Amino acid sequence: MRQPLRYPWLDLDVDDRSAPVIAVRVDADGTKGEVPDHSHRKGQLVVSFGGGVTCRVPDGLWMVPPHCAVWIPGAMAHSNRATANARLFFVYVEPELVDLPDCCCTISISPLLRELIIELSDGAQHDEARRERLIGVLLGELPRMPVQQLHLPFSDEPRLKRIAAALADNPADRRTLAQWAGQLALSESSLARLVAKETGLTFGRWRQQLHLIVAIRELAAGASVQQVSAALGYESVTAFITMFRKALGKPPAAYINSVAREQKVTGIT
Repeated sequence: MRQPLRYPWLDLDVDDRSAPVIAVRVDADGTKGEVPDHSHRKGQLVVSFGGGVTCRVPDGLWMVPPHCAVWIPGAMAHSNRATANARLFFVYVEPELVDLPDCCCTISISPLLRELIIELSDGAQHDEARRERLIGVLLGELPRMPVQQLHLPFSDEPRLKRIAAALADNPADRRTLAQWAGQLALSESSLARLVAKETGLTFGRWRQQLHLIVAIRELAAGASVQQVSAALGYESVTAFITMFRKALGKPPAAYINSVAREQKVTGIT
């Protein structure tokens, strides 16, 4: 059962605060947590320093790997789900103050930005001049961060919503495009065109992107490569590792180990 993520202030309303940047450390309390659908005027960075986090918006699902963030533009409805070991910061920004896209994106967070976010989340700070300087550096650095391709596009098209729901419930579902087409009373070519039109991806690439998002989330939560491979329905661990390496440039263990090394450097516990 998922529990609400715990904010440091029970009465937090970011749009009532005039500060250009508000950074908040959010505690998952050792259980899977979520923030249900909501929106606010300020833009939001969902920042992960450990564990796995996913953000859902009307047209897609975004993965927040450790030491990355998802940018959610102001006024966009969204929900956040976190694994039990997640270490999160929410950073709220006045939209006109930062040169970030008007659509969601996953961005890397440099060591400098991590330290700035930690400092700005410290509610005990009383040096406003220093705080303003930190905010200025943060707003200048954010647009320079590289974008990560960890996004699963969604569609409101009823037939694709049916496929997406089935794969989200059971990522190991290995039905082929032809099998799905038969169930939806479409030809295989018609379904292929529909998937490409609505998501910008082939069916195989779209399903692989879902697998990557699930894999990173579960690996970050502590699952083994073997467990994740089985949960995603791969015939062999080798096949899963090959897919992961081709997509992200590193095999799963190396990817997670590099994240763990960054956590030690950052000192987030």
